[in-house]
Amino acid sequence: MSADYALILVALCALTGVIWLIDALFFARRRAAAAAELAARSGGAVAVEAPREPLIVEYARSFFPLILIVLVIRSFIVEPFRIPSNSMMPTLLTGDFILVSKFSYGLKLPVLDTEIIPVGQPERGDVVVFRYPLDPAQDYIKRVVGLPGDVVLYQDKRLFVNGEEIVSTPVASYVGVGSGREMTGAQLREETLGEAAHQILIRPNAIGHAGEGQWTVPPGHYFVMGDNRDNSQDSRFWDFVPEENMVGPAVLVWMNWDSRNGGIDFGRLGTVIH
Repeated sequence: MSADYALILVALCALTGVIWLIDALFFARRRAAAAAELAARSGGAVAVEAPREPLIVEYARSFFPLILIVLVIRSFIVEPFRIPSNSMMPTLLTGDFILVSKFSYGLKLPVLDTEIIPVGQPERGDVVVFRYPLDPAQDYIKRVVGLPGDVVLYQDKRLFVNGEEIVSTPVASYVGVGSGREMTGAQLREETLGEAAHQILIRPNAIGHAGEGQWTVPPGHYFVMGDNRDNSQDSRFWDFVPEENMVGPAVLVWMNWDSRNGGIDFGRLGTVIH
């Protein structure tokens, strides 16, 4: 959730809650007292209803619980995001709508992003959403390759971490669909980072030196890369991701909408991300 959207939710929650609370503490009692006084004057001969609460109070009372539930879910449990590009193919496709766990890397206050309960930290191989270091208003998604203190080397389309090569095995020639058709013909390979295996895309004929280099990950930072290795702007080009920029790991694809692939791809629904 972007800071602006979080701020809107917090503001709406506070506004509706304050309106409801003020009415409950002051004006609702006055309305009830007025109805009781009127009933007493009539000697109980006429049933008297309490004056109807103002429309703004009725709306506040109705919407406050809903807004609060949405705020809690999106801030502390899961948050939806949409994949806008091909940089994480073949793991994620353009048009994927994903859910991101908001508690895996610690519970944070909305808007302020202050950690209140430490839970865990990113692990090598995690697919993570984070705030782009050069523009924190933008959310990016990549795979964690290097942890604090790691030495990462990318050369000749081969990945090394702390001097050991992360071996990738050829699987097939990739056939893209929809917005991913441009990757048709790329080499589909399988590699293992951390505990889980995942697939990546390599273009053997792409310029070999693009994104090459060696990096030492500083404390409190992470080195991330896209699974579409020759079509991803990542830490190879703009450096490391600070720990405080991490939003959470992507866990599930709950919908895919790609107008270049006929709309909804029901085969993507429920895909577990690893």
